Amino acid sequence: MRAKRTATGAALAAGALAATGLALAPSAAAVTPQSATITASCGIFGGGPATLTATQSGTSATLSLTSTAISAPVTVAADSITSTLTMAKAGGGSVVFSGTKNPVMNPGDPVSVGPLSGTVASGYRLDAYGGSLKMVIFGITVTCTASGPQSPGPFVF
Repeated sequence: MRAKRTATGAALAAGALAATGLALAPSAAAVTPQSATITASCGIFGGGPATLTATQSGTSATLSLTSTAISAPVTVAADSITSTLTMAKAGGGSVVFSGTKNPVMNPGDPVSVGPLSGTVASGYRLDAYGGSLKMVIFGITVTCTASGPQSPGPFVF
């Protein structure tokens, strides 16, 4: 009978310890801030304020960009723009987000691409300043760069 109580007590103690470990485990990673603004320059295609929006799930992250200052010159079909967003990583290097996601855009509509997928590690600090966005639309490459650091600051993953 004593062995049965010891085994039961040990099982309860192990269960309590496991529950405590789960309660103290770190929560899922989240990027901060979730959105930031930049001033983008796209050469002859225009420029102005743009908003970047970030999401994160583990090591997978997505970034989307929308700009009311840069508009579509012609009708663009959904998911027809090949986009590569290169973000500068604090301390050197870069992280690339890419994809072919975009909404339908009619002439004059704000340019919007994403979500573009990339891989991040905990602690990465990424800024559009020092990187670029390349969009291939109807075979024409449009390259946009930020004229300064994003606000309120870099994305921290």
